[in-house]
Amino acid sequence: MGNDKENPKQLTFYELQSYLALKYKEGRTSSALFMKLVEEIGEVAEVLNQLEGRKANTGNASLEKELVDVIHYAVAIASINHIDLTKAIIKKDKQAAIKYNQSPNLEEFLEEEIKVN
Repeated sequence: MGNDKENPKQLTFYELQSYLALKYKEGRTSSALFMKLVEEIGEVAEVLNQLEGRKANTGNASLEKELVDVIHYAVAIASINHIDLTKAIIKKDKQAAIKYNQSPNLEEFLEEEIKVN
């Protein structure tokens, strides 16, 4: 994850969720967004197949763009359903760390990052 000189702005889940909640406050249902998410996941699969030689490379495959679309629609679904992804991710990771005996968990990692910086 390099430092993008064109856009050094760091984006939080909170900011993205606030933006997408505003963008989709009217007119889009969870199921409509889910259909778009599934479509984008299929496009990620297509790009991976091209990049890994299972399909002919059309030359315009962009894993970055397709992954951004997947994140967009997944976060949009969370946003219109009032799910705080930051809290949910930390909680879920803590449960997984216990289940799989992994250390540090995400919350501990973030706390350590704050101390270092």
